[in-house]
Amino acid sequence: MHVSALWRHPIKSHGRESIESVELVAGQTMPWDRAWAVTHEATQPSAKDGDWAPCHNFVIGTRTPGLAGLWARLDEGARRVTLRHEALGELTFCPDDAQDQARFLDWIAPLCPANRSRPTGIVSAGARGMTDSAFPSISIMTTASHQAVAAPLGGVLEPERWRGNIWLDGAAPREENDWIGHEVRIGGAVLRVEEPIERCAHTTANPFTGQRDADTLGTLERSFGHQNFGVYARVIEGGTVRVGDKAGRA
Repeated sequence: MHVSALWRHPIKSHGRESIESVELVAGQTMPWDRAWAVTHEATQPSAKDGDWAPCHNFVIGTRTPGLAGLWARLDEGARRVTLRHEALGELTFCPDDAQDQARFLDWIAPLCPANRSRPTGIVSAGARGMTDSAFPSISIMTTASHQAVAAPLGGVLEPERWRGNIWLDGAAPREENDWIGHEVRIGGAVLRVEEPIERCAHTTANPFTGQRDADTLGTLERSFGHQNFGVYARVIEGGTVRVGDKAGRA
């Protein structure tokens, strides 16, 4: 197997960015992945402190499908994010700056359904990352498993829907499920695969238009008897991972 793609999502549920390499650190999420999260009117006060909190405290694609159409670009040194959406154009802002947060909230408003809690601000998650898992995780997915889901849907399905961090070529379909409880070496890092990822309605939305146009959840259920796709893993030995690096059971 080898690494075919690496992705990070600087602001939880608000855009994705392809990268060529990453330095993984033991016990941490992918650097700059879900480094910020967008709060809403019903966010619990404790979630506003920047510590990890469950996803229902934040504006996410399950409730706001238009967010799926966002793409991101991060300037790490300046802590500045550029978001792009075909219906909104482009916005560059600093998530830590109160005035820039206000500009972001105005810009993102057209994507937010009127019957949902409105976005109110942005919190920084620090190095922990606001992953959906209760532990600092990195998501691993395989192109073979993606193709197994795409085939019943006509063969055309964008892999960006799954919001994975590390994509691997060369595995058998669904092979990653056999890695749960075991270690895998990817490039210079070793990760222990902990659990499957149960998918949500965010995967049904097109990553270019933000429109829900594919029955990913129904396809998973009919084809495999569950709604899992990909696995969560924990970094136990840090190291550099690059696109093209080899991967396999440790």
